[in-house]
Amino acid sequence: MDLNGASVLVTGGASGIGEASARQLAARGARPLIADLNEEKGQKVAGELNGAFAKTDVTSTEQVQAAVDAALALGPLRGVVNAAGLGNANRTVDRKGNPFPLDQFEFVIKVNLIGTFNCIRLAAAAMSKQDAVDDDGQRGSIVNMASVAAFDGQIGQAAYSASKGGVVGLTLPVARDLAAVGIRVNTIAPGLIDTPIYGQGEASEAFKANLGRNVLFPKRLGSADELASVVVELITNDYMNGETLRVDGGIRMPPK
Repeated sequence: MDLNGASVLVTGGASGIGEASARQLAARGARPLIADLNEEKGQKVAGELNGAFAKTDVTSTEQVQAAVDAALALGPLRGVVNAAGLGNANRTVDRKGNPFPLDQFEFVIKVNLIGTFNCIRLAAAAMSKQDAVDDDGQRGSIVNMASVAAFDGQIGQAAYSASKGGVVGLTLPVARDLAAVGIRVNTIAPGLIDTPIYGQGEASEAFKANLGRNVLFPKRLGSADELASVVVELITNDYMNGETLRVDGGIRMPPK
């Protein structure tokens, strides 16, 4: 799919995998709509990429619809990257016998799973009304971000793993739903990726190096650019559909 003159909606696009994806898609001729809660960083990235910014809580129908509308103002909406998300570390029962706070579990599910589907449904509705770009009737492509935690969840990752497992689980049925309107849907399950979540400085670098020893090969964390190149492939390769791809250096996460 040719992205020249098209818009792409990137949630979580102000940093990390989302930002790297926006940059690589812009290099293919797309105009990115950066949908993020961080206004300062989001505006900066959008300005550098001839795009636009919309402050967006992915769980809000009104804010996501506003982001979709802003993307359409840039050009036909041909790509969506659902990279917004968050984590949580709580055991089901902690060492003092306290249960996992239910509101915290619900919050992770709301942002990572329901927020992803919220963006899918609203963006796909807009895409479905556009002209097709080829003889196959293709109108757009959606890429979701899951995690290897969907398959190899560690101790304390019940909420995060459940949310990302849900993203994996919705991939094929949503791809089947949207086939009728020419929209492809794929998901990436990243492994250990070097993003701002790990912080900066000597202690952070030592921590990341230790994590990297668990990777099969290469023994390091992946880069946001390495993930973004797969995002671009999934959006532009017209025969990729209904798939979840692990991009993880071959890691299989241990219990802790």
